[in-house]
Amino acid sequence: MHDAARDLGWHHEIDRAGYPIPVSFTPVDSDRILTVFDQAAARVAQAVARIDGGQLTGDREGQYSFDVAADEAAREVLAEAGFGVYSEESGSHDADRELVVVLDPVDGSTNAARGLPWYSTSFCAVDSEGMLAALVLNLVNNKAYRAVRGQGATVNGRPLAPPTEGEPRRGSGPSAQQSLGEATVGLTYIPPRHLGWRQYRVLGSIALDMTAVAEGVLDAYIDCTNEGHSTWDYLGAALVCAEAGVAMGEAWGRPLLPDDLAERRYPVVAATPPLLAETLAQRRTFGADDPAAIGAGADAGHH
Repeated sequence: MHDAARDLGWHHEIDRAGYPIPVSFTPVDSDRILTVFDQAAARVAQAVARIDGGQLTGDREGQYSFDVAADEAAREVLAEAGFGVYSEESGSHDADRELVVVLDPVDGSTNAARGLPWYSTSFCAVDSEGMLAALVLNLVNNKAYRAVRGQGATVNGRPLAPPTEGEPRRGSGPSAQQSLGEATVGLTYIPPRHLGWRQYRVLGSIALDMTAVAEGVLDAYIDCTNEGHSTWDYLGAALVCAEAGVAMGEAWGRPLLPDDLAERRYPVVAATPPLLAETLAQRRTFGADDPAAIGAGADAGHH
């Protein structure tokens, strides 16, 4: 890590889009990191707005022209700030830097292409200790979820935290739901059978689905895919959930932040630990030939 006492030097040169160019940064300065993320997200929103329609690039399955434009816009800002980047659209850049941003320029690209209003951009800064700072921005309504390790999470500046017994809620936050049978859950893909929820939604952006649990809009989220999700899909939302007090796990008991960012995971998150335990138990009834071989017997999850 850089020396925490090192000054953060910014000069006031302007790039061709009119944004100030950051020259250097101190990774532990979370406010500066979030400022860079806000800049990059603004550039992503501009890039997506300039693209008319959902033209596929043909270079990679499911990749749209606005995905590429958004990736280039975000990476330019992040590179100027001195970050390494691991992006869905373009892979790894300067991965040897002391802070790497795991980037999904547009999460929910098909929704964006078809005009369905549920898509986002996601940034998560990762250092030697894990997830450090995150921004998930809803690109439809500009709702911004931010989180910093050990400092909490917010939505549009309003704290996200579970209710405290005997005290009034100070902001938004996860629900108090403890039973899957009474829960409204978000899914990616439909499981082979009903898992016992009261209601479900399949919305198409895991980052927004997970932050919806942090905000109390959904009670839980379950990855029901066969192939799992990449780290760029969920890490930003995972830090928001962790800092909001959401209970989190992985379908087969593995860490959500793998040592190798290229590994895939099956995130499962819930408003409360009892709801997480019940949801994980249901999720583990399908999808693995030998769950025990990949850690199904591990701890149910963490906050």
